[in-house]
Amino acid sequence: MTDDRIDPAPVADERTSLVGFLDYHRDTLALKCEGLTDEQLRLRAVPPSGMSLLGLVRHLTEVERTWFGRRVAGRDVPPLYFSEPDNPDGDFDDLDSPDIATVFAAWRTACAESREIVAATSLDATAERRDGVEVTVRWIMLHMLEEYARHNGHADFLRERIDGATGE
Repeated sequence: MTDDRIDPAPVADERTSLVGFLDYHRDTLALKCEGLTDEQLRLRAVPPSGMSLLGLVRHLTEVERTWFGRRVAGRDVPPLYFSEPDNPDGDFDDLDSPDIATVFAAWRTACAESREIVAATSLDATAERRDGVEVTVRWIMLHMLEEYARHNGHADFLRERIDGATGE
């Protein structure tokens, strides 16, 4: 694995810090997936969990699109990989046929769109969660950091189980 991640600036304003750490975590997920075959990316390597690296990428694509595209920007952004109530875990479950390159392209596009939305929006701007609670973009950024950090921990276990690779 080639670690090309950029460390967040150690001294920076709030926006720069939030964006830097979120990009670092996005890059960490990409690093965990680097160099694996399509089969390895689909592998549910830590039973009894049904998680896979590909499922994590698909899930985080949906999370990016939902929080930033739908909630913050107010765009009509339909889910790519799941449907409610019929297939609420499709992002994690339906992994047999998707084209890997297409999945990663969708994730990269979602991340780029999220960056654009955040750059154009005040951290004090608000959006509504699914439960109707109003939250700031700052809260959403912190939530996204938590989401990526948690799933990058899952990615650590998956990658180690797949090929023994460990580390950040």
